Amino acid sequence: MNCASCVGRVERALQAVPGVEDASVNLASESAQVDFHAPADLTTILGALEAAGYPAATEEVTLDVQGMNCASCVGRVERALLAGQGVVSASVNLAAETATVRYVAGSTTPEAIAALATAAGYAATLRDAARPEPEDRKAEEIRHLARRTSFAAILALPVFVLEMGAHVVPGMHHLIAQTIGLQTSHLLQFVLTTIVLFGPGLQFYTKGFPALLRGAPDMNSLVALGTAAAYGYSLVATFAPGLLPAGTANVYYEAAAVIVVLILLGRFLEARAKGRTGEAIRKLVGLQARTARVERDGRVIELPVDQIVVGDIVHVRPGEKIPVDGAVLTGRSYVDESMITGEPVPVEKAEGAAVVGGTVNGSGALTFRAEKVGADTMLAQIIQMVEQAQGAKLPIQGLVDRITLWFVPAVISVAVVTVLVWLLFGPDPALSLALVAGVSVLIIACPCAMGLATPTSIMVGTGRAAEMGVLFRKGDALQMLQEATVVALDKTGTLTEGRPELTDLIVADGMTEDTVLRLVAAVEATSEHPIATAITRAAETRGLTLPSPEGFDSITGYGVQATVEGHRVLIGADRLMAREGVEIGGLAERGAELAAEGKTPLYAAIDGRIAAVIAVTDPIKPGTPAAIRALHDLGLKVAMITGDNAATARVIAAQLGIDHVVAEVLPEGKVTALESLREGGGKLAFVGDGINDAPALAAADVGIAIGTGTDIAIEAADVVLISGDLTGVVNAFDISKRTMRNIRQNLFWAFGYNTLLIPVAAGVLYPFGGPLMSPVLAAGAMALSSVFVLSNALRLRWVKPARTLRDAPEETHALTLSPANAD
Repeated sequence: MNCASCVGRVERALQAVPGVEDASVNLASESAQVDFHAPADLTTILGALEAAGYPAATEEVTLDVQGMNCASCVGRVERALLAGQGVVSASVNLAAETATVRYVAGSTTPEAIAALATAAGYAATLRDAARPEPEDRKAEEIRHLARRTSFAAILALPVFVLEMGAHVVPGMHHLIAQTIGLQTSHLLQFVLTTIVLFGPGLQFYTKGFPALLRGAPDMNSLVALGTAAAYGYSLVATFAPGLLPAGTANVYYEAAAVIVVLILLGRFLEARAKGRTGEAIRKLVGLQARTARVERDGRVIELPVDQIVVGDIVHVRPGEKIPVDGAVLTGRSYVDESMITGEPVPVEKAEGAAVVGGTVNGSGALTFRAEKVGADTMLAQIIQMVEQAQGAKLPIQGLVDRITLWFVPAVISVAVVTVLVWLLFGPDPALSLALVAGVSVLIIACPCAMGLATPTSIMVGTGRAAEMGVLFRKGDALQMLQEATVVALDKTGTLTEGRPELTDLIVADGMTEDTVLRLVAAVEATSEHPIATAITRAAETRGLTLPSPEGFDSITGYGVQATVEGHRVLIGADRLMAREGVEIGGLAERGAELAAEGKTPLYAAIDGRIAAVIAVTDPIKPGTPAAIRALHDLGLKVAMITGDNAATARVIAAQLGIDHVVAEVLPEGKVTALESLREGGGKLAFVGDGINDAPALAAADVGIAIGTGTDIAIEAADVVLISGDLTGVVNAFDISKRTMRNIRQNLFWAFGYNTLLIPVAAGVLYPFGGPLMSPVLAAGAMALSSVFVLSNALRLRWVKPARTLRDAPEETHALTLSPANAD
């Protein structure tokens, strides 16, 4: 806001929201106070400000959240955070154990937001901006779980052997009765099980029962109910058997103890697997150099990287990591940038070349000026993008959240109905059978696998994508991309190199190549036109010394002319030659052939006589043809949208096998072209790199920016390719399809597992001669379901790039020099 008019517009926009009673805007403090009631809410108010062109300032905080075990926990934490004042959105990631909260700046504090989750029963702490090592906390948690699981297992083993050994070893039941006695056996089981339940297993009760009393039961509630039922029944059977019907005084200590052990084991395995899902982030963080050799006060000293400032002169020895981003001042070396771009071939660096922090210097020594440090470096931004994508919630997760919100209460209801049905209609001993069935239902239905199905795949998939040079800036792009049926590509800088090159020089009889190129380049050296630059660059490549022109004149719409070493040189289109009365002769046919190949033909005349036809074109990137073929292999329709002339665009499209061409469009016309391509239905992806591509990148369902492009294009995109090569687009589509397939596999397993096994646990097979599932088996199955989901997600770590430059056939775009009469 800049003036009172702005204030009025903001107030009118706010007051137009249904439910807003009053809105007062303060220009000096740049703030607005709004009184509102339903149907207005913070989201609609912020949307009104955005639409009016005065978006509210928002901030984002990331919390480390402890104590979450299943999708129900995720829902409760999110609801607690969203209830906070000024909170706009909250996304909780069970696999990463983090919560990302966006809130209106000034309405609350990060500490207050963390307190909301803590008050809901999930201790939350702010993630330090200095990047603490979360893996240390995870490693300690794994060690703690390992100790508790081992301790519980040692105590539960004798209980299991005493009670279940008779089912394996004939005569063991009689042996126990004749030696220590059954009552002593039950008392021993009671002591050991009590230690297990109120030692390693105490967390299930301290978290599960309070959640149940709040009317928001979770996984801990299911375990607490199940084990408490088995333990309580066993207590009565041990100390007051007369209270139970004859023949039903059985003990189920082993069920309660082993259930705790198996669920702790499952959580231990989950913690280890979840630790590996963040492997990509740890690898990226590990790329950062810790120290650097920096010039200070005339001498080179070693400093921590975080003390480097913009403008520092940094020295890099052979084999060292480059600490920050910058530009080379002296030296020459080859730098391994594979960890950033995914390409294995080292890149030559000399004076003026850009270097990226985290890459590895080769055998040469370099000095460079630091240009980006700290959070501004490319590596830091990549880490931030990956973290944001990993914390994202895909549209498919919405269905899971709605189901899991009611899942645990539904399971408790099913367990109650199961017990009642067994009590009413079951055979003797009905009470014992009802207990076994009810406990089995409670234990087998824990929704851990449901909560882990989506976020673990997202974490591993986006992390692996980053390693391949594909950054998902927005998480939902991961799902949208695999739904796309059309991929539209900008031409200049995306399909092509983005700068013209001299590709053909065909000289007339009596002329020599070096003479013509030297004189033509001397004239063009005065011009800044891209075509002139291409001609000058070709002359410099051949080592030609360029004389100074005189009387340079640009003839608008025709070409240029100048005098060089006494020779009058004309360069331009065929119409310039016609205007000046220069006979083109046999070169006209060669010029037409070059134009048919999508090149731009120019003619050169020296002293009024035709000297050569010159062809300039923007060369196709080496990996482009293979990438287009690969996109077709993925079942995608490929379109090209460009501002270039239609003839050139059609030629390039024919060379590459592109399905649809839209040419001669302005930047806003690209958005219209996308709408026409979208008419057939399905999602649409657009790939571009320039400022003029930003509207189309934002308008597409998924915008993919080439990483060598402009910052504006990258900001407008959903996906960023670090490499400038188009094969990264293929990798983006491939990892998207693989990740979404992995998510669907996980969800199918998680929901299928519960759908099939809850009825089995309830005992539907028993009347037909089938088994009644033991609570111990139910606990094992539940733990294995979560481990399966995590293990399946971790398979994405080994996804191979779909295409690389090494796969693409070698193509050259060398300068062709030939006389006019050559066949």
